[in-house]
Amino acid sequence: MPIVTFIEHDGTTRRIDAPNQRSLMQIAVDNGVTGILGDCGGSCSCATCHGYIGSEWAPHLPRISETEAFMLEGVPEPRETSRLCCQLRMAPELDGIVVHLPAEQV
Repeated sequence: MPIVTFIEHDGTTRRIDAPNQRSLMQIAVDNGVTGILGDCGGSCSCATCHGYIGSEWAPHLPRISETEAFMLEGVPEPRETSRLCCQLRMAPELDGIVVHLPAEQV
């Protein structure tokens, strides 16, 4: 099974078995990761699953939709690597992906 690593703002690291086709937000919520709230349940309407994904993973991720880009405009500390975890589904090519979580979602 693929692995996803969530690194919380305080450096706490959580390596989690990640079922394919499950969103990174769902994986985090199912495993009690602090910093991923998923208030909207994955409908891309709240940005409480904001994370920073290393640029090396960009070729394996879907393009940012207009809706996701709009939601990311409202996060406190956006970066070029900002993504909403509800929009990213685990796949074999994402095995080992690392998601850094912003402090504002504690």
